[in-house]
Amino acid sequence: MSLNKVMLIGNVGIDPTIRYTQTGVCVAQVRLATTDKGYTLPNGTQVPERTEWHNIIFWGKLGEIVEKYVRKGDKLYVEGKIQSRQYDDKQGIRRQVTEIMASNMEMLTAKPQQPEAAEAEPTDKPPF
Repeated sequence: MSLNKVMLIGNVGIDPTIRYTQTGVCVAQVRLATTDKGYTLPNGTQVPERTEWHNIIFWGKLGEIVEKYVRKGDKLYVEGKIQSRQYDDKQGIRRQVTEIMASNMEMLTAKPQQPEAAEAEPTDKPPF
């Protein structure tokens, strides 16, 4: 038996990168930061805060939701699986990248409510 599952809660580092495949499927990429807080060991040694950056890929409807609603600074909960791939860069150097292929997402940053349109007073109302 094996399991490949990732659950992250973090902050979006830059606005999502959006592209569409030739068949019209939305693909959104987000850089998500997760941070382990710093602490002090019993012997007085300071362990600094550590931030990890994750490349998250959203396909299809999830990608469309990310395109419409997710922005830099938003807090997200993401579930998915780890996937690694290799490619050759422009200089011909072999590179490896590790990504999280998202299967579920929840936006944790509260969005401001849209103010309800004030009811306009009718202009043809008689002045009594």
